Amino acid sequence: MERILKIHNGKILTPYRIIHGTVIVEGGRIKEVAEGNIDVPGASEIDAKGQFIAPGFIDIHVHGGGGHDFMDGTEEAFLKIAETHAQYGTTGLMPTTLTSELDELYNTLELYKQAERNNTKGAQFLGMHLEGPYFSLKQRGAQDPRYIRNPDPKEYMDILSRSSDIKRWSAAPELDGAIEFGNHMRSKGILVAMAHTDAIYEEALIAFEAGFTLATHFYSCMSGVSRRECFRYAGVIETAYLLDEMDVEIIADGVHLPAPLLKLIYKIKGPDRIALITDSMRAAGMPPGDSILGSKHNGLKVLVEDGVAKLPDRTSFAGSVATCDRLVRTMINLADVPLLEAVKMASQTPANILGIGNTKGSLISGKDADIVIFDENINVNTTIVQGRVIYKKVD
Repeated sequence: MERILKIHNGKILTPYRIIHGTVIVEGGRIKEVAEGNIDVPGASEIDAKGQFIAPGFIDIHVHGGGGHDFMDGTEEAFLKIAETHAQYGTTGLMPTTLTSELDELYNTLELYKQAERNNTKGAQFLGMHLEGPYFSLKQRGAQDPRYIRNPDPKEYMDILSRSSDIKRWSAAPELDGAIEFGNHMRSKGILVAMAHTDAIYEEALIAFEAGFTLATHFYSCMSGVSRRECFRYAGVIETAYLLDEMDVEIIADGVHLPAPLLKLIYKIKGPDRIALITDSMRAAGMPPGDSILGSKHNGLKVLVEDGVAKLPDRTSFAGSVATCDRLVRTMINLADVPLLEAVKMASQTPANILGIGNTKGSLISGKDADIVIFDENINVNTTIVQGRVIYKKVD
């Protein structure tokens, strides 16, 4: 780690405005953000060459990248995924599981501890996100139906006893036992999210009160308005719109959600309640073609085409192949969102949702020096994690 680092000659994205100036880093934290070129004797210098200096991207839902998945059962997979996403501006990410056998989950949780200690070249790990297995079969999407079931207190308490690294858990709130599950997770300080759910508004409202405060990959595998017998019911989508305090995460790759929906979500929820996520699987950062969703030994075969992963019969998406730079670019180009707010949804808002906004997510004195430098097309030049340059584009 450089003792003092000076990043200058760039357009700095503060939480409030864009200034042309200097960011000074000391001891892995931001010491000062100021206009102009400040003289810092003895500092290592990075000339941003007029590019944007922004807070690093925080991806709170990612399964893989660079040909690896977090459930491959190796430390190498964890480290290579972190390195892959760092190339696209991600400074912090949340490794995410799929529904699986319990032994596979336990192994993944154990590998997290090991990989976290040795992760020096990639995006920082921010805790594990368990996606499943407590889902609606009707809204399972690409999740393996063999492992989907209702919440079992004995099971999830045993899982929690094995790992203190679980920081988020996604589940369907309408299942038997889901409210008790939500209350227990909240008592442990774990973020609970509604996912792969067929809940109606009345069920979702009760769940929100029990701690289900985030909508996982909003719109994907999620109930909207439905007719049951002769009556119409609002779903989780409408619940998220009606509850101002509810957060949503969106796969802003331009495929999972087309431009009109991106604009609608932004118009109703605003940048303070939207987190941009990749939900990327192993094919992120890889060429199109055949791939696997989940672990190599028992994952689902998928096809990567049109900038997205699909089930082989093309009946459903199977996770994205996006990287965080693409998310920001999409929000600007397709949804007409200003640069400052697009970056906020990829940095400050996800940090706040995770409860780490006091140390990450914006370029403010005292916060971790997680910084990305990119050009006007959001092409990443440099990625810095806690004051360490972990990626530098080769000219």
